[in-house]
Amino acid sequence: MNRHLDYLGYRTGEPVRDTKAPSGPVAGRWDTRRFDAALVNPANRRKYTVIVVGTGLAGGSAGATLAEQGYRVVQFCYQDSPRRAHSIAAQGGINAAKNYRNDGDSVHRLFYDTVKGGDFRARESNVHRLAQISVEIIDQCVAQGVPFAREYGGLLDTRSFGGVQVSRTFYARGQTGQQLLLGAYQALSRQIASGNVEMHPRTEMLDLIVIGGRARGIVARDLVTGRIDTYFGDAVVLATGGYGNVFHLSTNAKNSNATAVWRAHRRGAYFANPCFTQIHPTCIPRSGDHQSKLTLMSESLRNDGRIWVPGTRGDERPPEQIPEDERDYYLERTYPAFGNLVPRDIASRAAKKVCDEGRGVGPGGQGVYLDFADAIARMGREAVEEKYGNLFEMYERITAEDPYTTPMRIYPAIHYTMGGLWVDYDLQTTVPGLFAIGEANFSDHGANRLGASALMQGLADGYFVLPATLGDFLARHPHDEVPDGHPAVAEAVGSVTARLEGLLSVGGDRTPESFHKELGELLWDECGMARTDTGLRKALERIPSLREEFWRRVSVPGTGEGLNQSLEKANRISDHLELAELMCLDALHRTESCGGHFREESRTPDDEARRDDEEFAYAAAWEHTGTGTPPVLHKEHLVFEYVHPTQRSYA
Repeated sequence: MNRHLDYLGYRTGEPVRDTKAPSGPVAGRWDTRRFDAALVNPANRRKYTVIVVGTGLAGGSAGATLAEQGYRVVQFCYQDSPRRAHSIAAQGGINAAKNYRNDGDSVHRLFYDTVKGGDFRARESNVHRLAQISVEIIDQCVAQGVPFAREYGGLLDTRSFGGVQVSRTFYARGQTGQQLLLGAYQALSRQIASGNVEMHPRTEMLDLIVIGGRARGIVARDLVTGRIDTYFGDAVVLATGGYGNVFHLSTNAKNSNATAVWRAHRRGAYFANPCFTQIHPTCIPRSGDHQSKLTLMSESLRNDGRIWVPGTRGDERPPEQIPEDERDYYLERTYPAFGNLVPRDIASRAAKKVCDEGRGVGPGGQGVYLDFADAIARMGREAVEEKYGNLFEMYERITAEDPYTTPMRIYPAIHYTMGGLWVDYDLQTTVPGLFAIGEANFSDHGANRLGASALMQGLADGYFVLPATLGDFLARHPHDEVPDGHPAVAEAVGSVTARLEGLLSVGGDRTPESFHKELGELLWDECGMARTDTGLRKALERIPSLREEFWRRVSVPGTGEGLNQSLEKANRISDHLELAELMCLDALHRTESCGGHFREESRTPDDEARRDDEEFAYAAAWEHTGTGTPPVLHKEHLVFEYVHPTQRSYA
């Protein structure tokens, strides 16, 4: 290891391998794996208990499907109802290689676009499976009654999203996530009513119980009563979403957090690619220091909206007073083949660049225009309203500006996380019996997620992949009860109790929110849209001292005996303060640019991201060795047989 990496203080361990993906042609690997998987007799399934944490698209579909198969499911969410999961906020659509438009789409093209869009940092086996299953997802959801948009003749309608040149995104106005979640929720509700799913709302997982090297249960807190309970099963499934809220300001719901996956990481599950966080280019700009979250404007708006800034620096005229020849439609100029539909990472960096040049619009120059004047002139206001009306209404309510007459102002913001728990082809982590699905795993998206792929991955994992692979694990591990009074259970409960009591006993003078805000600003500045060696080292010096200050100065009023949202928040921020350090370490060690990870020192002459495939064509899977002690890096080397890495070009 060279001196530069010695400074980082981590060790490199043995490579990690995905041993579950079959060999042979990529198009046949999923069929091969399903056939080779051991099966559980339908009569025996009721003997097994599966714990599912989370009720979004991944968790809801998984819980419903596993219960439908006959397993006993015990499921948890911290909301008051499963239907309030953050998946409900997804707007734009869901991809599927149906080729209804007859415009050249296919499973292979969706596979190709996703591998390329992820900047060649995803597994080919996983991505091809995702593309295959995409066509089945639409049929499943239509059968559930999901009201996808339809053309005049009654056929399902589609639209385009960033990073592709075909129309493959199915949608329900700007409410696609909500409608898909309601489909999964009704399937889950049926199983709850049938007694096959035991649902625990307002309950938060705080630790993983590992016995004999195998995940056997969780420790959870009832958020209303404060009671700490243990729950046991034959397997545990985490479907708890991403960790974008570590940045404080993001498009995620405020309660979205990383505690479940981080506590699993502390129990032995490797955490992969934590620095791969996605910046979404189409968010309403920050309006001031008072803000607690940011609001996303769907990427679907880039289908008809044109993005531009004034051609000259410091032009503060209202947009309608800037003539056409004095506007810079910079995406159309720089990337003519894709125009406004370039992938999110490229569109985000392009927006940052023009704003850094002094050509941004709105308060502080932190915004660009998304203009629908041409679309309204071409299609008519009624047609635009039919496609995007609820999004326009939301924008007007937040900004008090009418986007039908004045261009929207947008700016990039933290949105999705491609990193997460490392899983194999079966979606199993490095802890046997612990599975991670949806955004909770390190996903199928590499270093950048193409738009309309999150809903696709969540439903593919929950409806189709996990129900096939989990059965294989259960068939090979006969059901046995967890021994009463096992030391591992007492240790896990004691760890949770001590942590909560520790937070309550500090009695400091700073609110949890103040620490979260400081951490978020530090990460946005040093590990956000652009990262540098100097900035990342600065963050790695500050985060441990901020963490020490947190445990010395945080103020958590009240007790743990009942509802205490300050305690909930402080507990989650304590995990953010550990995760943030690993994110910056991962970003510092990866001295290349790829997808959402842009190192200023690694760029092409025309300011595009420059990968280093010779050194970094791997997934970085980190092993926890203790807070404040050096983690161990395990590399999963990526092999590309069908989509060979090239310099990404969307020109």
